[in-house]
Amino acid sequence: MSTDLKIDYIELPASDFDAVQAFYETVFDWRFEDYGEEYRAFSDGKLDGGFYRSDKVSSTDNGASLVIFLAEDLEAVQQAVISAGGRIIKPIFEFPGGRRFHFADPHGNELAVWSKTGV
Repeated sequence: MSTDLKIDYIELPASDFDAVQAFYETVFDWRFEDYGEEYRAFSDGKLDGGFYRSDKVSSTDNGASLVIFLAEDLEAVQQAVISAGGRIIKPIFEFPGGRRFHFADPHGNELAVWSKTGV
């Protein structure tokens, strides 16, 4: 399968790089590289991205795209998000084909985690 035209990189706003780094390292095992006061990059081993310095927040209420993680154990990930300082925006709910929840990271960016039904 070609890698041409696949999503390759994602960027999110953050005002406290240390707080978002600690959160994503704890919950999702991301690795980070600092590029000065205005940018901090991350990698999850499959997708790369970064946080740029901003007070703005990525939220579906503001029309932002929603980044959604796939998880085998949805309840365990939801608890890890809470334990690491994230806030649950939408608790676990069902939809055709799966279940998911939405959360805000320490900066307030909205993301989601889903799990397939019957897996």
